[in-house]
Amino acid sequence: CVEAVDRLRESALSRERNITLGATYSVLCAVQHNTDAATGEHGDLLDIIRERCGFGNFREVAEEARRFLKLPRPNQDVTPKVALPAVQRGSREAARRLFAISQPIESTLVQLYLRRRGIDDVHHGGSLRYQPRCYYHPPNQDAPEIWPAMIARVTDLDGTITGVHRTWLDPEGFEPHRLGKAPIDTPRRAMGDLLGNAVRFGMADDVLAAGEGIETMLSLRCVLPTLPMAAALSANHLAAMAQPPNLRRLYIARDADAAGDMVQAVLSQRAEVAGIEAIPLSPRLGDFNEDLHTFGLDALRASIMGQIVPEDIVRFSRAG
Repeated sequence: CVEAVDRLRESALSRERNITLGATYSVLCAVQHNTDAATGEHGDLLDIIRERCGFGNFREVAEEARRFLKLPRPNQDVTPKVALPAVQRGSREAARRLFAISQPIESTLVQLYLRRRGIDDVHHGGSLRYQPRCYYHPPNQDAPEIWPAMIARVTDLDGTITGVHRTWLDPEGFEPHRLGKAPIDTPRRAMGDLLGNAVRFGMADDVLAAGEGIETMLSLRCVLPTLPMAAALSANHLAAMAQPPNLRRLYIARDADAAGDMVQAVLSQRAEVAGIEAIPLSPRLGDFNEDLHTFGLDALRASIMGQIVPEDIVRFSRAG
């Protein structure tokens, strides 16, 4: 076949190549692939062109066939792509771009991860997204690794994104000792401006529940799905979190450790100075997600309802 095409090509180049070989190209490219019964190899004239000319991809093969047949090139969008300026890694703008290119969490690894943490109803209000290919930079290593990640937006009181929090996830399964996080040194990292800001679930007005972890606050949202909540991401950031100007009651979802005791003391003092009622919420175990994962939703609901002001139960629970 290759020799036949070469002979046709030489003849066409010396005479009317757009008729003789052009017709051959047109006919042979239109028929179905022929298969060698002995080897199982198959192909058409385009495959012969590729082998004869040594092309490495189909674009070059198609260009050769189009050139010989004198076919017009298809209309292409020549609008130049606008290249975004480079930004500093870990900056506020880098955080905004990462959140923008991530996708909703529904039917993704993030939803599965949270479900395995006991959070079946994720009342996140758009604050969470999924990034299937999120860079992770190991310490003392230049080349980044790529892992799927839960992306949480960090905002100020006006709702402006100031940063993001990344939780890299294990795509292979849910190891109990890692609770579904990726097998890397630091599976949780934040970027951007965090001081005074938080991952917010609902916009607070006069009542707010605040705690450290994302999973901790999402566990409480399973019980009180419309109560505005904020995850400050660490004990120090929780103690320094900005408070809404109209706030009159603050629920402090403390962790059961020394840092939780410190946060409760600091926030209670700040609330007292501002004329805000501060009410601590204490878990039975280490935090409220551990309570939910261990005891179940009904037990968590019973524990929380005994610590919430009755009017807020009516106002922020489904029953209300």
